[in-house]
Amino acid sequence: MTTEPKYPELVVPLVGHDGNAFAILGRAQRVMRNADLDNEFHHFHSEATSGDYNHLLRTVMTWFSTDDDADYDEDDEDNWDNDRD
Repeated sequence: MTTEPKYPELVVPLVGHDGNAFAILGRAQRVMRNADLDNEFHHFHSEATSGDYNHLLRTVMTWFSTDDDADYDEDDEDNWDNDRD
């Protein structure tokens, strides 16, 4: 049985991207910031980092969609850093 993620409209790409835990957390943070969910990042981060790497992946999939076919533009990541100022 597959359950719907908490934020199914938000996509954190996993396949074909850097699989380092810090890189995944960074992508999740950018997605949450772009969706004005900064206030929930601490909760997500605490949950995601409370176990091993597999727990991190399961947490990401519990919170977000992770479809590699989703409309995701890596250029948005580059522009995000410029928007923080």
